[in-house]
Amino acid sequence: MTRLLFRLALSGIACAPLLASPAGAASPENNFFGMVVSKGAAACLPKAKARVTIAPRGTVENMHVEAFGLPKNTGFDLFVIQVPGPPFGMSWYQGDLQTDSDGIAVGDFVGRFSKETFVVAPGTASAPNTFPSSPFPDATANPPTNPLQMYHLGIWFNSPADAKAAGCPTAETPFNGEHTAGIQVLNTADFPDLSGPLLKIP
Repeated sequence: MTRLLFRLALSGIACAPLLASPAGAASPENNFFGMVVSKGAAACLPKAKARVTIAPRGTVENMHVEAFGLPKNTGFDLFVIQVPGPPFGMSWYQGDLQTDSDGIAVGDFVGRFSKETFVVAPGTASAPNTFPSSPFPDATANPPTNPLQMYHLGIWFNSPADAKAAGCPTAETPFNGEHTAGIQVLNTADFPDLSGPLLKIP
């Protein structure tokens, strides 16, 4: 019954503007925004889109992602990124999404998803080489950087094979846990590069 109610609610979302608040979920503290299909996936997944809800939870935020119009029973990977499209800039792996038999994926992620989302490296330090045989092997030291804000989101196929099965390009990218992901499918490119949706969240 819960799954049925969710699908009915999601159908309503698909027909309404993405920035509208879903029935029963409105809160003056919650923030809503949409994700759009990436340029590289527009031809093979023209109906792909997602809705994101950021809800404050004291010292952290809960990010609730609902994606639809995707291939069924397929894995995807979610990242916080510096800019929505190539070259993406600094990117922070959040976790996985898995679609059901209707091509719908739902995930919840807890962390800092707000104006304060950043990466910083005061100096260079050694890093472990966990995946040396990956097509994108680990760096063994970091580049130093001042605090660098990251306000965009991106979702990638978990593998080039999954992308191929969906009729999409099969380029391999580093955007999963083993650095063997497929192409980007969804992003927040409706927002300017330097003003991603997380910037709007205090």
